[in-house]
Amino acid sequence: MPTNEHATALERRRQAACPPGVAVQTDRFVQRAQNAEIWDVDGRRLVDFAGGIAVLATGHRHPKIIEAVRKQLDLFHHTCFQVTPYEGYVALCERLNALTPGAFDKRTALFTTGAEAVENAVKVARAATGRSAMIAFSGAFHGRTMMGMALTGKVKPYKAGFGAVGGDVWHVPYPAPTLGVSVEDSIKALEHLFRADVDPQRIAGIIIELVQGEGGFYVAPPELLVRLRKICDEHGILLIVDEVQTGFARTGKLFALEHYPVEADLITMAKSLAGGFPLSALTGRAALMNAPAPGGLGGTYAGSPIAVAAALAVIEVIEQEGLVERANALGEAMVTRLKALKKAVPHIQEVRSLGAMVAMELADPATGAPAAELVKRIQQCALDKGLLLLACGVNGNVVRFLFPLTISDSVFEEGLALLEASVREVCLG
Repeated sequence: MPTNEHATALERRRQAACPPGVAVQTDRFVQRAQNAEIWDVDGRRLVDFAGGIAVLATGHRHPKIIEAVRKQLDLFHHTCFQVTPYEGYVALCERLNALTPGAFDKRTALFTTGAEAVENAVKVARAATGRSAMIAFSGAFHGRTMMGMALTGKVKPYKAGFGAVGGDVWHVPYPAPTLGVSVEDSIKALEHLFRADVDPQRIAGIIIELVQGEGGFYVAPPELLVRLRKICDEHGILLIVDEVQTGFARTGKLFALEHYPVEADLITMAKSLAGGFPLSALTGRAALMNAPAPGGLGGTYAGSPIAVAAALAVIEVIEQEGLVERANALGEAMVTRLKALKKAVPHIQEVRSLGAMVAMELADPATGAPAAELVKRIQQCALDKGLLLLACGVNGNVVRFLFPLTISDSVFEEGLALLEASVREVCLG
């Protein structure tokens, strides 16, 4: 029977060496992982329904990705693209230009993190329009950098205690039925913003997640995107879609934007792009991406050859293994299971999804109040049983599911059974 002896010792070392601001969710120190399974240093096994926070669409240690990285390591592992360029960077940019939605000439720049992709989207928008203001949505998450914090629409834990963030950033409500916000509410708030607070001729871009990650997995209605596109076109504002969490097959399309009848001017990507290796990208209309002067974009580690090799392999795996179709099948199976569970558990307020981006929102069945503590208890109960879960939502009352799309049927079914047992145990006793 595994114990937690090694994890306890490591936890003492973590607390002595690392600041509490870098919070950790569990006491499980990973030793090895494969596809959708993790084993900790004490031999305890976990079914992974977190996927490194949407990073592992292709699972832990996919053999084709590992092989691509090994081949690149035998050649070179760093030169800095801005000093001595390499073909892999160019090849990945070509692939992203071709794969991202939008029937127009595009350019792509590579970076390291999702926050960097967002920061550079703002830079490109400002350079291309000559304007400075940005609009984002309540509940949004766009990173932990200063501009990322400014765009993020959630104070705790991302903004609390850090003082003033980047200025000229404005927020409007994101449509969410359980929060009582409609598309009409969002548009009216935007129009009021134009009348009362900021001249639309000063706005460089509007940035939006099509499925809010930290915000609660709320899915943007198509009507919202259609109206935003019209407003942007009317005022010369750029529409920026943040696909950091939704990209690379997660939503049942390669990109979530493919579910919508509009085109974006700029698209940010990261997370599952390189299967766990640090890499992000910004793709957009060529005229916009060409606006910053030489040297205005880039970074020492931006477009690491190791991560680029991994990303090219990730795209190949998604195509060859039909992970877009797999996402739809997994999402449908999970939603069916959760809706059946909802009939027995009144605490489940709503089940929502786009492809395999699935969420379960919990509330007090008597008052309708968000049940954040219940979510924490479900997470802990599931962890004790061997299932790793993530929470989200502006009220912390949403369980979100981000399992690898390569998960086997047997492990997926095991995870669903553990989830159902945990929900029933916590909610029904």
